[in-house]
Amino acid sequence: MEATLLSGFIELILPKLLSLASARYNLQRSIRDDIRFLEKELCMIHGAIDEYHHRLLPSWSGGGGGGGGGQGTVLSLSMGELRDLAHHIEDCIDRFVYREQQETSSCFLRRVLRYPREMQSRKRLATDPRLLKKVLEESHQRKERYAAFAVAGQSSSSSAQLEEPSSSSSSSLFAHSPRIFEKDLVGIEVSRDELLEQLEEGQRKQLKVISVVGFPGSGKTVLAREVYNSCVGLQFKVRAWVSAPDRSSREVLLKVLDELGCLRVRDASDVGLLAVDIREYLDKKRYFIVIDDMRTDQWSTMESAFPADNGVSSRVMVTTTMQSVANSCSSENGYVHKMRRLGKKHSKQLFLKKACPKEYSGYMEPDTAEVLKKCDGLPLALVSMSHFVRKMGWPVLSRCQDVCRQLGRHLEKDDTLERMRQVLTHSYASLTGHAPKACLLYFGVFPSDHPIRRKILMRRWLAEGFVDSQPSSCANFDMLLDRNLIEPINVGNNSKFILHMSASQNFNTVLCNEAVGCKYVRRLSLHHNSPTYGICLDIDLSHIRSLTIFGEAGDYNFDLHKYELLRVLDLEECTDLGDDHVKYICNLLLLKYLSGSAFTRIPEDIEKRKLLETLDLRRTKVEALPIEVILLPSLVHLLGKFKISDKTLAGFVTDQSQGFAQIMNHMKKLRKLKIWCEKTASRTNLSDLQRAIQKFIRDEKEDSNEPHSLSLHFDGHCCENILNSLEAPPCYLTSLKINSQLLELPQFVKSLRGLRELCLSSTKLTTGLLEALTELRSLQYLKLIADHLEEFVIRNQAFPRLLHICFVLQCPTLPKIDEGALLYLVSLQLICKDLVGLADMKIKRLRCLQEITLDPRITPETRQAWDKAAKEHPNRPKVLLLKTIDPTE
Repeated sequence: MEATLLSGFIELILPKLLSLASARYNLQRSIRDDIRFLEKELCMIHGAIDEYHHRLLPSWSGGGGGGGGGQGTVLSLSMGELRDLAHHIEDCIDRFVYREQQETSSCFLRRVLRYPREMQSRKRLATDPRLLKKVLEESHQRKERYAAFAVAGQSSSSSAQLEEPSSSSSSSLFAHSPRIFEKDLVGIEVSRDELLEQLEEGQRKQLKVISVVGFPGSGKTVLAREVYNSCVGLQFKVRAWVSAPDRSSREVLLKVLDELGCLRVRDASDVGLLAVDIREYLDKKRYFIVIDDMRTDQWSTMESAFPADNGVSSRVMVTTTMQSVANSCSSENGYVHKMRRLGKKHSKQLFLKKACPKEYSGYMEPDTAEVLKKCDGLPLALVSMSHFVRKMGWPVLSRCQDVCRQLGRHLEKDDTLERMRQVLTHSYASLTGHAPKACLLYFGVFPSDHPIRRKILMRRWLAEGFVDSQPSSCANFDMLLDRNLIEPINVGNNSKFILHMSASQNFNTVLCNEAVGCKYVRRLSLHHNSPTYGICLDIDLSHIRSLTIFGEAGDYNFDLHKYELLRVLDLEECTDLGDDHVKYICNLLLLKYLSGSAFTRIPEDIEKRKLLETLDLRRTKVEALPIEVILLPSLVHLLGKFKISDKTLAGFVTDQSQGFAQIMNHMKKLRKLKIWCEKTASRTNLSDLQRAIQKFIRDEKEDSNEPHSLSLHFDGHCCENILNSLEAPPCYLTSLKINSQLLELPQFVKSLRGLRELCLSSTKLTTGLLEALTELRSLQYLKLIADHLEEFVIRNQAFPRLLHICFVLQCPTLPKIDEGALLYLVSLQLICKDLVGLADMKIKRLRCLQEITLDPRITPETRQAWDKAAKEHPNRPKVLLLKTIDPTE
């Protein structure tokens, strides 16, 4: 596991070495030779690690991926040395880059005055590659010296491992170490009843594939077993239960044949012929087959084995951790059931049921709030932790907080937590490539109960160098989401595990209730209850690449001169670092990401931050930025609402300021623009504003599909003149938001190419405006915010591509939906506290509907009406209550 992460890290720094050895840097030939030597060595190490990992993974059986016996220990030590070496190489590279940035940003006089110190720095940089080369050679010699002992120790263990088929190793890991049994189930009645309803015969006598998806340990298998053994499940005359992890499609079909008691008549090595055997056996029979723990999309190769239209209501149930697999299996006439976490009541019930011996059932139990919070409703975590707490001594163990505080250490060593450790480790090890592993470990930077915004996270991944582009960042986020390792609202359940693994691989260090155990830290995160007051931390600040602070920083040393290699400085949640600290960011020449909250100004010498990509000032009190911000060559994301000198910038505030259009001319890479137009804006300024907007939406390349987003907030009279004066074709936007008093839909909106998202906010939205919206044939998301909607009918074939629609209303006046309209709508959001019942909304006509979101302030009767309507819908869409009612979110 550590080897995989190291391999990916080496892959990231190799391009830096190549760049460093090129003619771009004025290096002596001997230094270039040393760098090329390191480059070749790292290439060989990278290849060896990947080869070892691929050989090991198929027979992975837990234990952290060490490989068994002495070789695992020697390999672990070697990985540790190589990791430190790779980090030192990166430090060496970044110091070269730092020096280059320093030279280009300094005036001639300053370079002359700094020449003696610069010569010392050059001498040190020249020595670094030679020292690293020597360290690498010594590491090789050490490994050779002890390799013989490792081989001898591994021979017996490897022969024992070979006796067990590789296809069953992972299966046995999860199948033969159960921690949750049917008798332990609590709080699953709703989920069980939903699945039982899906087993019932429907009007269409066809096969239905039911997918149960969720994070490992969420109780999928136990829930499926409960349904399989239920009275309804036993009514099926032909039944089979097959475990799928690490089995190929051929092996799964062979197992199905065995479970059915069907004789094979064709070649067992051919998947297609096996499918024919099963299909012929199942023909005209009503069958129920469960395929447990499918980890890859095998359904496309196995689907033909299960007759889909044989005149009976057969069922196949698939459990999986991957959303994409669930969607694939249940794409036609199917049903996807997402596992829910247990609520507080049922979490405590399950925990106490396993943790408390019968003789203490009447005893007042210890405070379990902290441990229940850590388990976060995950059944496997609750059962594992209850066993552990019971072993530690119940009810003698009076403070569960102490157990939680040391959970990382216990999770690493205690046998009682082995099942949970293996599940989490396998979920991590099964991720392909370095980037998703690094992105997952990065969640350890944040407190376990801290919600994280998706875009902020992806910008940080870019700044850290885990990914090289925005599409790559999105792909890795989607991969973690697909595998249910993270959730759409909060961080995943395994944050404590991620913290421990991050620390064990020197990936991330969290200062929270415990002292930092290592001197060389690369990513440091200070949490609000960190003991930083009056404590001197033995940390070499010059190695830190990322610094994140939640709450008060205390009297920790924040001399930014010492953070010369810092790339990410996140002070958005920091409450006590202000202008006195931020004024020294000029020393952070490698800084790529900066956010804050407590400071009120940005120093003018920010122009020296040539590598800065993200400047997030949304939570600060900064009202004006130096004009130099516009000239930053690498700046991609500038977030906030502020003015620049006597001019403005996005998010622009247009009032009595001038020069808006001229500033826009400098912003060649601007892709997301938000503008506030105040009542004080002059006629001249409005003309400038109109020209600036026109320039931004102009479609200079009609084949370009790069996302462009525009948000306009008008205060008073200026809206109509500006919007109506915008020329229509050729225009291009993917996202548009208008907040103003709109009487009709502006003409330029109708002609926008590629518009996928539209949000309109007004006191009243007229019938004419609403009907004009139906002309937007490419629209996928529509949000309407108003006190009142005039009467409006969404007619047949209207909004042919709309997937999501949201109404945020004061008065519950909803449109009527004709049959055939909104054919592909997936999500319906009705944010209206005065909503009464269904408000004549016929959701059965929305055949693809999967989710309904309502205002949390609606009456219980209205909630019950929507729950009933959802149950009667063929898709059984989820009914959710919005956690926030801020229409701007």
